[in-house]
Amino acid sequence: MKFTFSPPNQLTFLRILLTPVFLAFLFSADPVLRQLSLVVFILALLTDWYDGWVARRWGYVTRWGTFLDPLADKVVTSAALIAFIYLDLVPPWTVWIIVVRDIAITLLRSYSEYKGKPFDTTRLAKTKTFLQFVLIYYVLLLYVGKDIEYFRSRYGDLIDKLLD
Repeated sequence: MKFTFSPPNQLTFLRILLTPVFLAFLFSADPVLRQLSLVVFILALLTDWYDGWVARRWGYVTRWGTFLDPLADKVVTSAALIAFIYLDLVPPWTVWIIVVRDIAITLLRSYSEYKGKPFDTTRLAKTKTFLQFVLIYYVLLLYVGKDIEYFRSRYGDLIDKLLD
Protein backbone atom coordinates (compact mmCIF):
# COMPACT_ATOMS: atom_id res chain seq x y z
CA MET A 1 0.00 0.00 0.00
CA LYS A 2 1.62 3.23 -1.18
CA PHE A 3 1.18 6.26 1.04
CA THR A 4 0.25 9.57 -0.58
CA PHE A 5 0.30 12.80 1.35
CA SER A 6 -2.86 14.05 -0.31
CA PRO A 7 -4.89 16.95 1.12
CA PRO A 8 -7.35 14.57 2.87
CA ASN A 9 -4.46 12.64 4.43
CA GLN A 10 -2.93 15.94 5.55
CA LEU A 11 -6.21 16.80 7.27
CA THR A 12 -6.27 13.37 8.88
CA PHE A 13 -2.74 13.90 10.23
CA LEU A 14 -3.78 17.34 11.43
CA ARG A 15 -6.58 15.70 13.44
CA ILE A 16 -4.05 13.39 15.07
CA LEU A 17 -1.69 16.32 15.77
CA LEU A 18 -4.53 18.33 17.30
CA THR A 19 -5.12 15.60 19.89
CA PRO A 20 -2.19 16.48 22.21
CA VAL A 21 -3.03 20.19 21.84
CA PHE A 22 -6.61 19.44 22.83
CA LEU A 23 -5.42 17.43 25.86
CA ALA A 24 -2.91 20.07 26.95
CA PHE A 25 -5.62 22.74 26.86
CA LEU A 26 -8.18 20.49 28.55
CA PHE A 27 -5.85 19.72 31.48
CA SER A 28 -4.65 23.32 31.81
CA ALA A 29 -5.24 25.20 35.04
CA ASP A 30 -6.16 28.24 32.93
CA PRO A 31 -9.94 28.38 32.32
CA VAL A 32 -9.41 30.15 28.97
CA LEU A 33 -7.21 27.30 27.72
CA ARG A 34 -9.80 24.78 28.91
CA GLN A 35 -12.37 26.71 26.88
CA LEU A 36 -10.01 26.65 23.89
CA SER A 37 -9.88 22.86 24.20
CA LEU A 38 -13.49 22.90 23.01
CA VAL A 39 -12.46 24.96 19.97
CA VAL A 40 -9.62 22.56 19.18
CA PHE A 41 -11.98 19.60 19.49
CA ILE A 42 -14.48 21.24 17.14
CA LEU A 43 -11.65 21.92 14.68
CA ALA A 44 -10.74 18.23 14.83
CA LEU A 45 -14.38 17.35 14.13
CA LEU A 46 -14.41 19.65 11.14
CA THR A 47 -11.24 18.07 9.72
CA ASP A 48 -12.96 14.68 9.97
CA TRP A 49 -15.87 15.87 7.89
CA TYR A 50 -13.78 17.95 5.50
CA ASP A 51 -11.15 15.31 4.70
CA GLY A 52 -13.86 12.87 3.65
CA TRP A 53 -15.60 15.49 1.56
CA VAL A 54 -12.36 16.50 -0.18
CA ALA A 55 -11.41 12.87 -0.79
CA ARG A 56 -14.74 12.05 -2.42
CA ARG A 57 -15.16 15.35 -4.25
CA TRP A 58 -11.72 15.42 -5.90
CA GLY A 59 -11.02 11.72 -6.12
CA TYR A 60 -8.39 11.47 -3.40
CA VAL A 61 -9.86 8.27 -1.96
CA THR A 62 -6.91 5.98 -1.18
CA ARG A 63 -6.39 2.81 0.83
CA TRP A 64 -4.17 4.77 3.21
CA GLY A 65 -6.86 7.37 3.68
CA THR A 66 -9.57 4.79 4.28
CA PHE A 67 -7.32 3.22 6.93
CA LEU A 68 -5.99 6.39 8.56
CA ASP A 69 -9.25 8.33 8.78
CA PRO A 70 -11.02 5.94 11.18
CA LEU A 71 -7.74 5.51 13.08
CA ALA A 72 -7.51 9.28 13.58
CA ASP A 73 -11.11 9.29 14.79
CA LYS A 74 -10.25 6.59 17.33
CA VAL A 75 -7.18 8.53 18.51
CA VAL A 76 -9.19 11.72 19.11
CA THR A 77 -12.20 10.03 20.71
CA SER A 78 -10.17 7.65 22.88
CA ALA A 79 -7.93 10.47 24.11
CA ALA A 80 -10.94 12.60 25.01
CA LEU A 81 -12.78 9.76 26.74
CA ILE A 82 -9.70 8.70 28.73
CA ALA A 83 -9.19 12.35 29.71
CA PHE A 84 -12.77 12.38 30.96
CA ILE A 85 -11.91 9.47 33.28
CA TYR A 86 -9.05 11.47 34.80
CA LEU A 87 -11.30 14.50 35.17
CA ASP A 88 -13.90 12.24 36.85
CA LEU A 89 -16.55 13.15 34.28
CA VAL A 90 -17.55 9.67 33.11
CA PRO A 91 -17.52 6.16 34.59
CA PRO A 92 -14.28 4.39 33.64
CA TRP A 93 -15.93 1.10 32.64
CA THR A 94 -17.89 2.79 29.84
CA VAL A 95 -14.74 4.29 28.37
CA TRP A 96 -12.76 1.07 28.57
CA ILE A 97 -15.48 -0.82 26.69
CA ILE A 98 -15.29 1.73 23.88
CA VAL A 99 -11.48 1.91 23.82
CA VAL A 100 -10.96 -1.86 23.89
CA ARG A 101 -13.53 -2.29 21.10
CA ASP A 102 -11.78 0.40 19.03
CA ILE A 103 -8.38 -1.25 19.55
CA ALA A 104 -9.84 -4.62 18.50
CA ILE A 105 -11.40 -3.11 15.36
CA THR A 106 -8.13 -1.37 14.47
CA LEU A 107 -6.18 -4.61 14.89
CA LEU A 108 -8.70 -6.47 12.72
CA ARG A 109 -8.54 -3.71 10.12
CA SER A 110 -4.72 -3.85 10.15
CA TYR A 111 -4.71 -7.62 9.76
CA SER A 112 -7.22 -7.38 6.95
CA GLU A 113 -5.05 -4.77 5.16
CA TYR A 114 -2.00 -6.97 5.68
CA LYS A 115 -3.84 -9.85 4.01
CA GLY A 116 -4.80 -7.57 1.13
CA LYS A 117 -8.49 -7.60 1.97
CA PRO A 118 -9.40 -4.12 3.16
CA PHE A 119 -12.83 -3.54 4.55
CA ASP A 120 -14.75 -0.31 4.29
CA THR A 121 -16.15 1.61 7.19
CA THR A 122 -19.87 0.94 7.43
CA ARG A 123 -22.57 3.55 7.83
CA LEU A 124 -23.23 2.13 11.32
CA ALA A 125 -19.58 2.68 12.28
CA LYS A 126 -19.72 6.24 10.94
CA THR A 127 -22.89 6.84 12.96
CA LYS A 128 -21.19 5.45 16.09
CA THR A 129 -18.26 7.82 15.58
CA PHE A 130 -20.60 10.76 15.04
CA LEU A 131 -22.49 9.93 18.25
CA GLN A 132 -19.21 9.66 20.16
CA PHE A 133 -18.22 13.09 18.86
CA VAL A 134 -21.60 14.49 19.97
CA LEU A 135 -21.24 12.95 23.44
CA ILE A 136 -17.69 14.28 23.84
CA TYR A 137 -18.80 17.71 22.65
CA TYR A 138 -21.70 17.66 25.16
CA VAL A 139 -19.44 16.74 28.09
CA LEU A 140 -16.83 19.31 27.01
CA LEU A 141 -19.47 22.00 26.69
CA LEU A 142 -20.65 21.32 30.24
CA TYR A 143 -17.11 21.04 31.60
CA VAL A 144 -15.87 24.31 30.12
CA GLY A 145 -19.24 25.99 30.61
CA LYS A 146 -18.85 25.82 34.36
CA ASP A 147 -15.70 27.99 33.99
CA ILE A 148 -17.67 30.80 32.35
CA GLU A 149 -19.25 33.14 34.89
CA TYR A 150 -22.35 33.76 32.80
CA PHE A 151 -23.19 30.05 32.59
CA ARG A 152 -22.02 29.23 36.12
CA SER A 153 -24.19 31.93 37.70
CA ARG A 154 -27.30 30.98 35.72
CA TYR A 155 -26.92 27.24 35.19
CA GLY A 156 -24.27 26.11 37.69
CA ASP A 157 -26.57 23.70 39.55
CA LEU A 158 -27.88 22.21 36.29
CA ILE A 159 -24.35 21.80 34.92
CA ASP A 160 -23.26 20.06 38.13
CA LYS A 161 -26.25 17.71 37.96
CA LEU A 162 -25.64 16.92 34.31
CA LEU A 163 -21.97 16.19 34.99
CA ASP A 164 -22.80 13.84 37.88
